[in-house]
Amino acid sequence: MLTTAELSRYIDAGAAKQAADLVIENGTLVNVNTAEYYPANIAIYKSKIVAVDPDVTAYVDEHTRHIDASGQYLVPGLIDGHIHVECSKLSMTRFAEAVVPHGTTSIVSGLDEYISVIGLTDLTEIFTEITASALKVFWGLPYKTPYTIPKSTIAYNVTPADHERYQQAENCYGVWETVREAVQTKDPATLAALITAQRYHQPIFGCAPMATGRALNQFLMSGVRVDHESYSHQEFLEKARKGVHVVIRESSVTKFLSENIKALTENAPGMARHTSFCTDDVTARDILAHGHLDHMVRLAINAGVAPMTAIQMATINSAEAYQIDDQVGSIAPGKAADILLVDQPGSFNIETVISKGQVITKQQKVVSDFIPPKRSPQLQGQLKLTPLAAADFAYQVDQAQGHAEVATIKSIGPFVRKQRNVTLTIKNHVVQPDPAQDVAKISVIERYGINGNHARGFISGWSLQAGAIATSASPDDNNLVVAGVNTADMALAANTLIKVGGGQVVVKDGQILALLELPIAGIVTDLTPPALAAKEVELKHAAEQLGSHLPDPLFYLSFLPITAIPDLAITDGGNVDYTKLQYFDPILSQTK
Repeated sequence: MLTTAELSRYIDAGAAKQAADLVIENGTLVNVNTAEYYPANIAIYKSKIVAVDPDVTAYVDEHTRHIDASGQYLVPGLIDGHIHVECSKLSMTRFAEAVVPHGTTSIVSGLDEYISVIGLTDLTEIFTEITASALKVFWGLPYKTPYTIPKSTIAYNVTPADHERYQQAENCYGVWETVREAVQTKDPATLAALITAQRYHQPIFGCAPMATGRALNQFLMSGVRVDHESYSHQEFLEKARKGVHVVIRESSVTKFLSENIKALTENAPGMARHTSFCTDDVTARDILAHGHLDHMVRLAINAGVAPMTAIQMATINSAEAYQIDDQVGSIAPGKAADILLVDQPGSFNIETVISKGQVITKQQKVVSDFIPPKRSPQLQGQLKLTPLAAADFAYQVDQAQGHAEVATIKSIGPFVRKQRNVTLTIKNHVVQPDPAQDVAKISVIERYGINGNHARGFISGWSLQAGAIATSASPDDNNLVVAGVNTADMALAANTLIKVGGGQVVVKDGQILALLELPIAGIVTDLTPPALAAKEVELKHAAEQLGSHLPDPLFYLSFLPITAIPDLAITDGGNVDYTKLQYFDPILSQTK
């Protein structure tokens, strides 16, 4: 929060009574407020824009630095409207290092994966890291944690009392990711959080995949303002027609831009001004290969969206949707000095990035340092588990021999899972996996030392023929998830992550093929983006040696405990049928 003295200096800077630190001259302004292109010069004092005029010489003294933007377009910093930073496995500093050079200067996030592991009190350390970084984070407190229905085990549960405290806080910008089912069931804690937000005039962010008709009407009665989950352009259009600020998601594994954009290009072009972008979950490898929000701008343009419209979707639209347009989203006096110099709006190649008034990249070369802070013991990864044995991963039944009809969780895609029934062999009271039928075992183990839960089940759609894979980074609760067809390898995978304090691992025939350590809360790392990307490739190739053909097996594995993904999931509490919001027994029947 500014002091009165600081505000006074900014007012003087706007009147040219205080010299600018930096001026950008001879560029063409992309004015997203008025949808105009015209020549302009920009003066910056500290972290704010103080002038956008044809002539800014009055703002210059001998100490002012100059950037010549001749032949370039001046674009506001890009805003990712919904992202789980932790799913990138990059720390906040390293995530900024990955995305800011691609023009993303602001994100909206719940930091919910951190909360599930370290709670709200220790989140102060993350906010301190954010303040020192080149990336702005507009934080929304999750409507509650955990998100899972039925409730899984995490280290900290967000309560209505937390909303009463934090919705008044300077750094809180609303309620994060309110899922439709919590509204549908009229969950008392959720309703209390929403009422608190409305009392403080805070926006409510929603999550309502496949919601249409009466289900959507019911959801919108909660006061939800924004939604980032549409599986079809018809669903996307209906939400827009009903007043929702709709967000197109293009993550590393769920790519909806080409489908959702049809709502603009084929149906209602006027909705574009209320449409924005998000990436939700991205990998370091994907960012380095394609970019971030800049990639989405280019995709939209290639799909037929006018460059100005696409840039608005990545900037001012998002700022208005989340009610942060007083700070970011456009190039204007009083706004944050987040400015991109691009070659042409149509090609949208970013050449220089200024964030928080500091030059981060110049002519596509990083000129600013990204140095992670020293980590406190509270943030060090720790899985509060004793070593596990192969027998711990066996699915035991009363019958000694015979066959069992089993309901497997079949992955159709990263965000679609359906029931597939398969007959498996029972041997010595243990239901056996069957690689020939594409059936593997799955376990989710509570990692916080709270109740010792260990849920077991079966998955299909993975083509696993050998070994095991495991991850401790697994939203929404970040418990330990282990999958495989060999229980000894499953135990080795789990024990490896217990030993190193969290991470991701691939094991085959008693050997570790690939290991990524995630020492920060057991979910992220301070590895540089290129180093992490290399590890991601190593894990993928190792999983392929087990027979998996999925685009990103470790990402798919990490998503298995997310109950909001239709239709099935598994948490430490058990196998979940989300269509019924209850647990189910994967053993349907047993025969001799």
